[in-house]
Amino acid sequence: MKRSHVADGPLTRRSFLAGAAAMAGGLAACGTGAAIPVATGGRAPSRPKLNLAVIGAGGRGADNLSALAATGDINIVALCDCDARQAHDAFTQYPNAAQYSDWRRLLDRETGVDAVVVSTPDHNHAAISIAAMQRGKHVYCEKPLAHSIWEAREMARVAAQQGVVTQMGTQGHAYEGTRRAVETLRAGVIGDVTELHVWTDRPAGWWPQGVTRPVDTPPVPAGLEWDVWLGPAPNRPYNPAYVPFKWRGFWDFGTGAIGDMGIHNLDTAFWALELGTPTSVVVKDCSPSLTDARTKDTAPLWSILELQFAAQKGKPAIRMTWYDGGKLPPEELFMGEPLIGKDGGSLVIGTKGTLFTRTWHGGETENDMFVLLPRKQFVGFTPPPATLPRTASHHQEWVEACLGVGKALSPFGYASVLTEALLVGNLALRAGKAIEWDSAGMRAVNSPEADPFIRPEFRSGWSL
Repeated sequence: MKRSHVADGPLTRRSFLAGAAAMAGGLAACGTGAAIPVATGGRAPSRPKLNLAVIGAGGRGADNLSALAATGDINIVALCDCDARQAHDAFTQYPNAAQYSDWRRLLDRETGVDAVVVSTPDHNHAAISIAAMQRGKHVYCEKPLAHSIWEAREMARVAAQQGVVTQMGTQGHAYEGTRRAVETLRAGVIGDVTELHVWTDRPAGWWPQGVTRPVDTPPVPAGLEWDVWLGPAPNRPYNPAYVPFKWRGFWDFGTGAIGDMGIHNLDTAFWALELGTPTSVVVKDCSPSLTDARTKDTAPLWSILELQFAAQKGKPAIRMTWYDGGKLPPEELFMGEPLIGKDGGSLVIGTKGTLFTRTWHGGETENDMFVLLPRKQFVGFTPPPATLPRTASHHQEWVEACLGVGKALSPFGYASVLTEALLVGNLALRAGKAIEWDSAGMRAVNSPEADPFIRPEFRSGWSL
């Protein structure tokens, strides 16, 4: 007898996930007025696991695989990486998963996949994520959300249109200290925020910047599908200067330090203050200079940018200064507080005090938790009541949301705005001039030369 999906019929994978999506939508409409307990990750006996595909299974994808496997709520059914050298360990660890070198074939053939993880270089995020969402798949995509502002907006639009569960890979977003810091800022503990300072030491030897494009053309190594790796980026010969993980500083593929770590380091304040997009950006200093040939293909070795955010909801305008390449805010702003390290952090300066995140997030443990300055003013400080849900992990939060439990708190609707805010900074670096940003029109008012960086041309056969 053929089964129909009647209300009292057996719970199938498809009927469960359809109901879960509806439940997730209902939960999203309810808001987060009260704290929700930490998700345990335990599964009800009747709950099916999530059938998962990971695209970009080597490198960062391997970390995502490990974190997702720890949830206990997934089946790894397909893996894809255009570089077999990078994917070797993942392919060996999951021999029963279907293996691909081209994500397009995976999405066409693996119709039983419920959700997709995108762990590729920045320039491929949008093409893969949008193709997956258009097929009704939930998507977890690494940060920054996209390589350009237009792509980020398209990802948010398609996610909303398809009603899928999405999450950008900013794992610090789920840490206890980050959510406690957001609640502290929203409670007005440091008063009205007027100034932000956000910094990172990147590139710090992680990848090349301030260099010219290589001119030699060595053969493509065995196991690397160079055409797939390039995806929508302009055609160029293979070079080991890009692969593996040396691409981030090259404008055609990456978004520099601000795309890599700005997404993490600004997240706490951006979330708490609901900053939106800046109205203007100016390059205060950088090296090499913006007229140097070395900054045409790559981001500079270091830069200092100033972003202006407009006053809103009765709150004052905010000036944000961004520092990368090891540059730091003025020493006096730390009020004698030592840095845990110079790798990154933020200072959120208000009319009643300063909130200092001492690393790339608000704090995972008490050892790296944010501090309030000046310290003597906040002795005996008691955090405000919890208003945000807590979760076991960023990955667990997304998986649970895909299965209809709670919701993901770094969805593409949020992540696209955070990504755009920082990519406007890159417009100033790439156009070589101050940018007046018209968010509604998605354009740099005074800089038509920035247009190709806002919405780039895609290589033939790879358009979104």
